Amino acid sequence: MNAVFASAIEEWYRRNGRDLPWRHTHDPYAVWVSEIILQQTRVAQGLDYFRRFMEKFPSVQALAAASEDEVLLLWQGLGYYSRARNMHKAAKQIVAMGGFPTDYSDVRKLSGVGEYTAAAICSICYGRPCAVLDGNVFRVLSRYLGIDTPIDSSQGKKVFRQMADEMLDVQNPAVYNQAIMDFGAMICTPKSPQCTDCPLADTCSAFAGGLTAELPIKSRKVKIRNRFLTYLILTDAQGRVYIRKRGKGDIWQGLFEPFCHESDSPLDAAQAAALVPGCIPVKSVCGLTHQLTHQLLHADGYLCRIASPVPPLSGIWVERAELQDYAMPRLVVSLIEKIMSL
Repeated sequence: MNAVFASAIEEWYRRNGRDLPWRHTHDPYAVWVSEIILQQTRVAQGLDYFRRFMEKFPSVQALAAASEDEVLLLWQGLGYYSRARNMHKAAKQIVAMGGFPTDYSDVRKLSGVGEYTAAAICSICYGRPCAVLDGNVFRVLSRYLGIDTPIDSSQGKKVFRQMADEMLDVQNPAVYNQAIMDFGAMICTPKSPQCTDCPLADTCSAFAGGLTAELPIKSRKVKIRNRFLTYLILTDAQGRVYIRKRGKGDIWQGLFEPFCHESDSPLDAAQAAALVPGCIPVKSVCGLTHQLTHQLLHADGYLCRIASPVPPLSGIWVERAELQDYAMPRLVVSLIEKIMSL
């Protein structure tokens, strides 16, 4: 079965696979950068980031020598900023090693590199027989083989790891891995899969049993936490804007933002103004939301003038035109743009 499966998707890939810049190289640095960017990011969005990243940091040495602020600024808008921080840390590890590791176990030791990323790098760059296993692969294998074990269970992870290894074309792991990922992204999609155009339809268990909408199965529902953030965009007599860097232990670590206060429910204008002495709200934008994996953020923003002298605050005051030089979360950028345009 695995030979028929591999042959079919590899042939489909040769005719239909996406032409992406990192597929024209075996440079592990470029492949690694692409894989980290594409974690939880659509290819259409990640493509421009990849090009800008490689232009700014053309080598692992250049990335390692950069500051974290530089890396986060270039990453701005991609979300999941721990990816950028881990990549920066891993670049320093690689330079310390004297070059990119070639053994799977050594690649796995790099900060932020999991089983999937290590398998992708080792198969594509070094021809190692390492099977990738991500959301696309879970979906393709679940449907094709009719596996109804929940993919987020301990048993499911064991079953799918075993099947991924068994289905791998060990003679052509680079082509096979890229083929199955593209196949899941373009044909065996989460919703409305292209079964009529699928070269595996005749041997697909889910298609035969009418189960494509049910597979793969997840056993746990994600509980969403609501968080209410009130932002004060403070401006002083010179028109400068106050920002500060977020600390460790929460979302957006290391990114900049205006004064922020979190509460159990939204604050009104009077409550917001009372957060900083001498603060006078002049404009507001309320009701913005931003969905993270396990959190729904509710943000209200108030553009405020602040009396002189400025009260002591643990941040910095920057010219309005300089705000673009500081990496900020997408929600904050949107909030500032909206309130400044009023």
